[in-house]
Amino acid sequence: VPDEKTVWLFRERLTEMKMVTVLFERFHEQLKAKGYIAKAGQMIDATFVEVPRQRNSREENALIKSGETPKDWQEEAPKAKAKLQQKDLDARWTTKNKELHYGFKNHINADAGNKLIQSFAVTDSSVHDSQVFEELLDHTIDEAGNKREVFADSAYRSKEKEAALIEAKITSQIHEKGVRGKPLTEEQKASNNIKSKTRVRVEHVFGSQAQMGGHIIRTIGIVRARVKIAMMNLVYNMRRLGQLIKRDMLVKARQENSTDREVASVMQ
Repeated sequence: VPDEKTVWLFRERLTEMKMVTVLFERFHEQLKAKGYIAKAGQMIDATFVEVPRQRNSREENALIKSGETPKDWQEEAPKAKAKLQQKDLDARWTTKNKELHYGFKNHINADAGNKLIQSFAVTDSSVHDSQVFEELLDHTIDEAGNKREVFADSAYRSKEKEAALIEAKITSQIHEKGVRGKPLTEEQKASNNIKSKTRVRVEHVFGSQAQMGGHIIRTIGIVRARVKIAMMNLVYNMRRLGQLIKRDMLVKARQENSTDREVASVMQ
């Protein structure tokens, strides 16, 4: 097994050569060759990927948020240089459901049928999920001339996005949301429950990645974070493909055994 330094150097080379997207696309070529193309709805969602929390002052955090670097981190002194090397200027703080998160987000589009990740984007954690929605959408037209419907939670819903989906001829299965003074009707709640049965499958993807330890990374900066998260998405797809092949082999074996039994019954 390669040691930690070897793995780090390999990942650095992937970063320098900007090869991760190429690798992801090459793997999808293999998926297509094996018949595992996206045919069901597209599930769009995001999850936090945490990084070690920085012990900065409020003033330092304010400067970083505005895109500036604190002056004492830019000094020529060796101590200042060493300090700057360990500071992440790209990670951001955000709050969700009263919980603090620090780091980045992994935005994905996964097929509702095979749960393979079709596309992804990496941002800092303060970017709202809906801001990369269009970037993740798949506009591929199938043999019947249709585009895959899209499933997402209510954070992605807006009048503008619904209008854009209609124009793009993509069926929206995005959860509806109530507003102050206008709660969801029973019909809307029932509709959301039906959508949830499909949308919830994207949580299986994030759950599997969490088991891989993928929701905590220790790189510094968004460039390296993109590579680390992209590799996590690619490795997840590899593992998932293994599961799909094993499942399909078992189904085929059962069908063959069933046919053999039917033939034997006729022969008797």
